[in-house]
Amino acid sequence: MPLELLRTTPPKERADAARNRAAVLEAAARLFAEHGVEAVTMDQVAAAAGVGKGTLFRRFGDKSGLGSALLDAREQTLQEAILHGPPPLGPGAPPDERLAAFLNAYFDYLLGHLALVRMSETATPGARYRIGAYRFWHRHMAILLATTPDPDHAAHALLAPLAADHVAALLPELGEQRMRTGLLRLAHSALREPRPESRR
Repeated sequence: MPLELLRTTPPKERADAARNRAAVLEAAARLFAEHGVEAVTMDQVAAAAGVGKGTLFRRFGDKSGLGSALLDAREQTLQEAILHGPPPLGPGAPPDERLAAFLNAYFDYLLGHLALVRMSETATPGARYRIGAYRFWHRHMAILLATTPDPDHAAHALLAPLAADHVAALLPELGEQRMRTGLLRLAHSALREPRPESRR
């Protein structure tokens, strides 16, 4: 499937629904920043946004759904840079440079929104892999890893250490720079992986 078709796009909605959505997302972003994601309740978000609790739950389902909606705009910005931005993140650079640029950009995005991404990825078992943005990141990386023996597997393998739960657990012990360097080393190794000999 073409990468452009996998990008995250905002839903079409009526003007009043769009205003309510904007108010909710603004209130949630402010409350999460002030008090932390874990400490904020859906009731508090509804009150701060001036909408009914039922409206909030119907629109977003739960707090993880609200978190995912908040992340959409950030993901769209990164997706736009990948599709149409300047190289090396955007088109026009060799695959190894684009892969390194993507991993650095995604790691920066993850560190900037770690609690929200972690909540959206762990809301239910396997939630991370059902998020539309994950399919976009995976497809982009598989294209860049086209010369490897199994591009789809290599892309999943390189996305695995970028799981928010994994990063949150290891960040205090390893630190940002060590984790970033290790991730780029893995990508370098994946691009130079020899094709396995066929079994006799």
